[in-house]
Amino acid sequence: MSMSAQLPRRCWVEIDLAALERNLKLIRATLPPRIRYVAVVKADAYGHGLPQVAARLMQAGADLFAVANIAEAMTIRELSTDWPVLLLSPVLPDEDRCLAEFDLAATVSSLEEVQRFDAVGRAAGRPIPVHLKIDTGMGRLGVWHERTGEVYQAIRAAQHLRLEGVFTHFSSADEDPVFTAEQRRIFLATLAKLPGLDPAQLYIHADNSAGLESTPGESVFNAVRVGLLQFGILPHPHSMLSRVKAEPVFSFHTRVGLVKTLPAGTGISYGRTLKLSRDSRVAVLTAGYGDGLARSSGPRAQVLLNGRRCPVLGRITMDQTIVDITDVTGPVSCGDPVVLVGRQGSDEISITEFSDWAETIPWETLCSVTKRVPRLYRNASGV
Repeated sequence: MSMSAQLPRRCWVEIDLAALERNLKLIRATLPPRIRYVAVVKADAYGHGLPQVAARLMQAGADLFAVANIAEAMTIRELSTDWPVLLLSPVLPDEDRCLAEFDLAATVSSLEEVQRFDAVGRAAGRPIPVHLKIDTGMGRLGVWHERTGEVYQAIRAAQHLRLEGVFTHFSSADEDPVFTAEQRRIFLATLAKLPGLDPAQLYIHADNSAGLESTPGESVFNAVRVGLLQFGILPHPHSMLSRVKAEPVFSFHTRVGLVKTLPAGTGISYGRTLKLSRDSRVAVLTAGYGDGLARSSGPRAQVLLNGRRCPVLGRITMDQTIVDITDVTGPVSCGDPVVLVGRQGSDEISITEFSDWAETIPWETLCSVTKRVPRLYRNASGV
């Protein structure tokens, strides 16, 4: 154990791995049996810690892992050499050899990628698995849907590629159901034009947690990409998965560093953007934007201390945050625990509310908790 791991904690995240496993099982129970579970664990499993999360999802029975880059894929490979791994982002030319070396599936969006990956398979003497991505209106990765046929035919003609999936990505699943339906229609119409395509032999996926709609038995879709929902962050209410009562896996904590009283009229923090309207008792917390509290959230943010919501005063600084504890009952002392995200007493601050204060989304919030914040993992026995 490193010396830093033995130090008292000023700011930390707790990850409940038992809740993560329960969430996966709840999601599985909601999905039709034929729908395979693609666990999206990019960006260090959305800040939760990739090795620990992936290991628990393997134990819980995920079908395939989706990551953004080679480094993330290698982390999965250190846990298991045979679990399927899909790279969602483009593969750079100097990364091509890694596809064969680590047995990774690549996303294909272009004829140029078909040629490159086929060459890798030829050199390795075995086919490279690929998922063909179709751009149905996101404008990011994928071959534009009207030109899908030529890339599909090139994959089929390549002797050293193996088509394992076809997918698309919805740009507005959580806010524009009409456009999402149009993207789904385009995707299905495009699939129908691909000669020799056998969906039963492939991963056919378009949906993430927010986009999944009711999937009738005859639907061509047979996989869903699950990201935030497995961590207990609920999707858009129109989603089929919105009825999954998933538990939060992530909580964010800090401590009181100093308690003091200040007179009415005192300016607080940098820029003196707030002046106290009354004589106040304040606590200085041992976390700031250097840990993942968004500086922009100061005027709206709250924390839980002694089970009560306390407003942030003035601007959040790099290492410290000032909160108003005038109305907190009971003593507040240096070292007391403070909840930034999570439950304390009968109240809870969700990651969505925490993100709303910063005028951002949970995805960005989770990726913004910095590397100086240790992640503590709790398993089924509460350790």
